[in-house]
Amino acid sequence: MADDAGDDPATERTGETPDDATPADGEADAGAAGADGDETTATGASAAAEPSDGADAEAADDRSGADAASDGSPPGPDVGADAPGDVPRDVRKYDRFQKMDRAEYDRVNEFLRDRTYVTAREWAIARLCADFRTETGVEMTKIGENLPRLVPFMTDTYTPQAVNQARASFEEKVRKAGATFLYGAMCGFFTAEDLDDMMYEVTEVAKFLLEVEGVDLAVEEELAAEDRISTVMRDVREASAEVRGEEVKCPECGHVHEP
Repeated sequence: MADDAGDDPATERTGETPDDATPADGEADAGAAGADGDETTATGASAAAEPSDGADAEAADDRSGADAASDGSPPGPDVGADAPGDVPRDVRKYDRFQKMDRAEYDRVNEFLRDRTYVTAREWAIARLCADFRTETGVEMTKIGENLPRLVPFMTDTYTPQAVNQARASFEEKVRKAGATFLYGAMCGFFTAEDLDDMMYEVTEVAKFLLEVEGVDLAVEEELAAEDRISTVMRDVREASAEVRGEEVKCPECGHVHEP
């Protein structure tokens, strides 16, 4: 609108239109009429320029909205358009990952890949699936639409299908890692001391991830959990030794020969 308004006054000021052309003989009446025309043109230019202020204001509002969207607003469909009241109450109150408020995805992903088989997105979505589970199942849509609000280092929204894919990937990796670990514990490759050391290391990583999620573990609880895990692993080793010794167990006396 401002551009269209600017074209007409410029044309009038240059005197290129037939209405504003002055006679060549320079008569006084024509000169006076030309002066009046200039004043009218100036007034018209001012009036025509006034709407451009509104256009500038609208453009400024658009720019300020774009700047606000780029200052930390998570990307995704209609982000920033919803009022705080439109965000579900349980999403607004969710504070699992507040300790990672300024963390970057790549740093989190690197830490996890060095110590586990899962990625940062699989870890975050697995946690959310556990927290947003109802009697009818996991709230995939709610998790995906509010992912950047729930997890600081996730910067985009997910479809329900993408959430389900990450959840399934996490489950598959845990199952494979569990089978690998249990085989190592049962096959006799590790001694009892090796298993104790290994369980201490992996327990420390698991506890760290829980603490990052906001779980507050007391020292007594940590020690009790470590004792229970060690007891379970000793039982697993003893049970697996019996399984491995079944083939050399004497059917007469029941004596078990070491494999």
